[in-house]
Parts: sequence; structure tokens; C-alpha cells
Amino acid sequence: MSAETKTANRPTIRTERVTGVRFLTLTAILTAIAVVLQYLEFPVPFFIPPFVKFDFSDLPAILAAFLVSPVSGVSVCLLKNLIHLAVSQSAGVGELCNFLLGAVMVIPSWVIYRVKPTKLTALIAMIVGSAIAAVVSIFINYYITYPFYESFMPIDAIIGEYQKLNGGVGTLWDALIWFNMPFTFVKFMIDSIIVFFIYKPLARAIRKKD
Repeated sequence: MSAETKTANRPTIRTERVTGVRFLTLTAILTAIAVVLQYLEFPVPFFIPPFVKFDFSDLPAILAAFLVSPVSGVSVCLLKNLIHLAVSQSAGVGELCNFLLGAVMVIPSWVIYRVKPTKLTALIAMIVGSAIAAVVSIFINYYITYPFYESFMPIDAIIGEYQKLNGGVGTLWDALIWFNMPFTFVKFMIDSIIVFFIYKPLARAIRKKD
């Protein structure tokens, strides 16, 4: 191998090392933040029944996807829920659903953003990702979450909690479409708005350290 070839290869090797270190470091940091945020969940009275909680733990996953890669974003979703299994009150069902919804939000958002990485595209990407996750949440809740809830809470009692907020709810599908779907959309959009304002400053800071 000539000296010129060796010299040409050095930046590539360094770039690969920096990329690997960045992936591990940022994924670990954002996972830690997500774990803390997942513990800080709280109910949203008058908007959703009290057994459905709001938290900001998907925000670090969205950041990880944009700052590093979609693999990092999905990894944050997975790792925070694996760690949360230690205190799970749903035998892992809630964590599984949380992971699935986070991944469904993160992957489409990143794909759209990569088509044309601008602030406007990022905003559109996160709106679309939030909408997709909101629609998918109907089926995840219907086929995974609420069958588990029914093991200790009759379906009539579950629907009754929704009827306290809207007497027009007659079926579980009604409850999921009228309440859980918009709740999921708003939850992800709040995370997305925060990401929209902090992503660029964070990206610049990380590039300076590299």
C-alpha cells in the first residue's frame, strides 16, 4: 500500500471511530434522560382517563434519531422501556406498547427529514410521524393494551371511565378514536415542538466537539 493510500485512509478511519463513539455516547445519554422522564409521568384530567399517563420520554428518542440515526432513536425507545420493566405495573405490556409507538413515530419522521434536511421538513416530518403514531395507537391499544387491562378491569368499567368524559362513548373503538388517538398525537407533537427548537443548537454544539 502506498503512502498516499495510507494517508487517504486515515480520515475515513477517524470518521468511523468518531461516528461510533458519537452513537454510543449520545444514545446512552439520551436513554438516561428518557428513563428519568418516563418516571415523571402524570395524568391529564378532563382529556383522558387517569390510567393513561402523559410523559416526555419520547422526546430524547426523537432527538437521537435526528442527531445520530434512526437506529439510535429506536434504541432509546427500546432501552428506556427495558429499564422501566424493573418497575412495570403492566407485566411489560405498557412498555411494549410504549416502545412500538415510539418506533412508529421515530422511523417515518427520520425518513421524511432525510429527503430534504431543513427546518421546515423536520417540522413536517414530526407532524406526519405524530399522525402515524396516533393512528397506529388505536390498534396497539385495542389488540395489546386493553386486552391486558381487561384481565383485572371489566371492559364496561374501562368504557365507563371514558364515558365520564364523554357520554357518547359506546364502544372501546369510540374511546380509542375520540380520546387515545388525539392524546397520542398531542403528546408526540409537544415533544416535536420542543425538539424543533433545541435540535439545531444541540447539533452545532456536537459538531464543534467533533
